Amino acid sequence: MDNQRVRVGFRVEGIVQGVGFRPFVQVTAARLALSGLVANDLAGVLIEVEGPAGAVARFRWLLESEPPPLAVIERITARPLTSTGDTAAGFTIGTSRAHALPADGNRAAPHRTPVPPDIGTCADCFRELLDPADRRHRYPFINCTNCGPRYTIVRDLPYDRARTTMAGFPMCADCAAEYADPADRRFHAQPLCCPACGPRLRLVTPDGTPLAGDPTAGAAGLLRDGRILAVKGTGGYHLAVDATHEQAARTLRDRKHRADKPFAVLASGLAAAEALCALDDRARELLTGPRRPVVLAPRRPGTPIAAAVAPGCRDLGLVLPYTPVHRLLADELAGPYVLTSGNLSDEPIAHQDADAFARLGGIADAFLTHDRPIHARADDSVIRVSAGRTVPVRRARGHAPQPLPLPVPAPRPVLACGAQSKNTFCLARGRHAFVSPHIGDLADAGTLEAYTTGIERWARLYAVDPAVIAHDPHPDYLSTRYAHDLADATGADLVGVQHHHAHIAACLADNAASGPVIGVAFDGLGYGTDGTLWGGEFLVADLCGFRRAGHLEPVPLPGGPAAVREPWRMAVAYLDLCGEGDDGYGADLAVRCRHHDRWDAVRRLARSGMNAPPTSSAGRLFDAVAAVLSIRDTVRYEGQAAVELEQHADPAVHGTYPVRIEAGRVRGSDLVRAVAEEVRAGTATAVVAARFHNSVARLIHDCCRALRRTTGLTTVALSGGVFQNGLLLQRTVPALERDGFEVLTHRRVPPNDGGISLGQAAVAATRDAAAGA
Repeated sequence: MDNQRVRVGFRVEGIVQGVGFRPFVQVTAARLALSGLVANDLAGVLIEVEGPAGAVARFRWLLESEPPPLAVIERITARPLTSTGDTAAGFTIGTSRAHALPADGNRAAPHRTPVPPDIGTCADCFRELLDPADRRHRYPFINCTNCGPRYTIVRDLPYDRARTTMAGFPMCADCAAEYADPADRRFHAQPLCCPACGPRLRLVTPDGTPLAGDPTAGAAGLLRDGRILAVKGTGGYHLAVDATHEQAARTLRDRKHRADKPFAVLASGLAAAEALCALDDRARELLTGPRRPVVLAPRRPGTPIAAAVAPGCRDLGLVLPYTPVHRLLADELAGPYVLTSGNLSDEPIAHQDADAFARLGGIADAFLTHDRPIHARADDSVIRVSAGRTVPVRRARGHAPQPLPLPVPAPRPVLACGAQSKNTFCLARGRHAFVSPHIGDLADAGTLEAYTTGIERWARLYAVDPAVIAHDPHPDYLSTRYAHDLADATGADLVGVQHHHAHIAACLADNAASGPVIGVAFDGLGYGTDGTLWGGEFLVADLCGFRRAGHLEPVPLPGGPAAVREPWRMAVAYLDLCGEGDDGYGADLAVRCRHHDRWDAVRRLARSGMNAPPTSSAGRLFDAVAAVLSIRDTVRYEGQAAVELEQHADPAVHGTYPVRIEAGRVRGSDLVRAVAEEVRAGTATAVVAARFHNSVARLIHDCCRALRRTTGLTTVALSGGVFQNGLLLQRTVPALERDGFEVLTHRRVPPNDGGISLGQAAVAATRDAAAGA
């Protein structure tokens, strides 16, 4: 039977375009002496193979067990075909089809194939880049089947050169020969190019005047001279300065309007990164892997990095070169350089040339640019490693738009509109959730435009017409308004998903779980079902619904948004809860002395309830403690006070403060009182900050134990922006695990509001499935 001649059609679904899958199929079939063809279509890859039944069976086994390293196979289906009997026919790569047929060949396939993310330059290409004997020596756009741009150059599907921004660069004869050679690493590599036929790098002034000489050498010279350089990368422009040049870093902060938020630093290689930061095995793996995110790691003392690069931070955001341009520039400079998003603070990253020159011309002294268009922007991904776990902070280049599996498939197409800040959106179709790259704060007009155009582009790219639109219930979120406007225009069903339920649902989906779990959602602010602002929540939740089982005690938010920008106002509110009488508690504290002229007015505002809505926010508790400890009274970026509070904490300290938990209400004011008493006693800030973190971890543990007793649940899901705090995770996760809990944390989407859209989509899909059951 193994020698009986058969012909079989295979449909392969998943990330199978732009990852060398067709070349792999061709080589595998040729090795087994099978005839047939392979072609891309809108739904994935179609294969027809003919030969002995045993060889065809072996072919299928190899498809599943030895695919290309960047491929993600989700499903292979097969159907018998009529054998042609032609033993002399070979195996070919066919022309891509602009339509799709499923494995049965009878009806249109239900969806389009996923688009692969951009992949950092591989070791083979870097080796050729630096080889004087190679024809691509020092060519800034070297790539192959295993690396290079994908998502950011795709205009449409199926994935072929003609549907990318490389369409304007016809291949020369040498490149065409490589493209057609099954034995070549560039066999059917769509962005394939060389100095004779590909994009060109230029160094120009802000008005476009070319600067003479080698572009990367000239750019490195400008960096050494303390100049600011705009560098066009894979998914947009970045701004660069010499990371050891203090004045250059300060100038960049002034021009970019980014007063304190840390900059990322590019190191030329792993050895250079090790000299700057202490790296564990997981951090090394992330830095050198194909996705090449920015990795937050503890900085070593005495490094030459300028103080203005990451002021007040013990950690440094490190990234290794992920394009040939970055590697050439690093080698020419022979030192680390800052690589930060090309924008003014809160704007989306610039990716189109005209827009970049217009927006960055007042910041950069020169532009290292090129003529390969970027079709879709993608900022850098950011990851930290804590408690032995990978915690995404921002999901973008290298990760998006790789789909995430939904625990419950969506019966109808879903658009999840996300939150207001750190926005992402999500399209869900069947078992796939497509979460957009990081977009940003929708309050910025440019970011809002990027958001709406991004949704429109993705809906076209993936052929998704949303029948269900999920949104946050907060009436003032621009994403919520967009959801309502779109539903009015299209007739789609609206599904409101409470903010903290969405956080927990995102953590569940990220771990392929459905619940129920004890959900701990700690963040800045979110609209609660009772009309108040939540943010320190203990939920009993699954993907369908939730019950609020506990929370931090509500505290006034004096001045509303002003209290977010000025954490000392939260110190007023919390200290007022601690005291008795008109004078209030904490009259002798430094924070009160610093704000004596406004303290009483803010306290009256808090007591009045006018423009002082109650909030159970954990983020605001961290703010109050940071102010009482004289770490931060005002913030210049979201979460700054909490970030600096963590940075001040001594990890070697293990003491805690007592906290009352009464009928599910956690007395956060107990912690503020304890911190104030420590300040009076002259206890070191590092000790107090650490004890505060330890106490928050303990109250989480205590509440989870109490809920386990009443619910029987033994799984805890941790979500919300507060759980980006590495020290808090290091204290919380092991304590829960030692007590027998299974602990779910985020792995692929951030715990902050960047993960909200996935949670909304998972809830909407589950509810829709339940309604149709």
